[in-house]
Amino acid sequence: MPRDHRPKSIRVLLAEDQGMMRGALALLLGMEPDIQVVAQVAAGDAIVDAALMHRPDVALLDIELPGMSGLDAAAELRDQAPDCRVLILTTFGRPGYLRRAMEAGAAGFLVKDGPVEELAAAIRRVLTGETVIDPALAAAALSAGPNPLTAREQEVLRASTDGATVADIAGGLHLSESTVRNYLSAAIGKTGTRNRMEAVRAARQQGWL
Repeated sequence: MPRDHRPKSIRVLLAEDQGMMRGALALLLGMEPDIQVVAQVAAGDAIVDAALMHRPDVALLDIELPGMSGLDAAAELRDQAPDCRVLILTTFGRPGYLRRAMEAGAAGFLVKDGPVEELAAAIRRVLTGETVIDPALAAAALSAGPNPLTAREQEVLRASTDGATVADIAGGLHLSESTVRNYLSAAIGKTGTRNRMEAVRAARQQGWL
């Protein structure tokens, strides 16, 4: 019998919460002769289970997802599905996001406004062991420097949203109110802002939260 010389399809998992965007990406990538979208999920906490079930070669993850961020999911994939390469694809080209993605073990970071041909090429490249990063974002990340916030300061800032009081934050994180105030004060100083809500906004704009 003649041997089939066709290249093995690259199996891709796609995580995107916007249905129209997810469908369009799946359709366009599926038109590539060597790429097969084997799983699509709309929530971050569905990524690992889908990866373990479908065994993709590459997971294409948005950052802003319900349930769990794409960055947190990337870190879990590194531990539970180490053979799966992760590409972060996001609307938000924030320097802090790039650093967090690399720390989580992602093999690439691209913004969504690029052509699908570039995305397909990036999928192929990460499978060869390359790291693929949007050049403009890489330059911005280098100039921005590392995240100045400690893990605790980030945790307290995240808990500061939706009108939470200092007492609410302290109770939720099992800290004293004075400790919470100290963390908030440090975060406000490091972000160069006037209050905690401005600090949250500035930290998010930088991709530190």
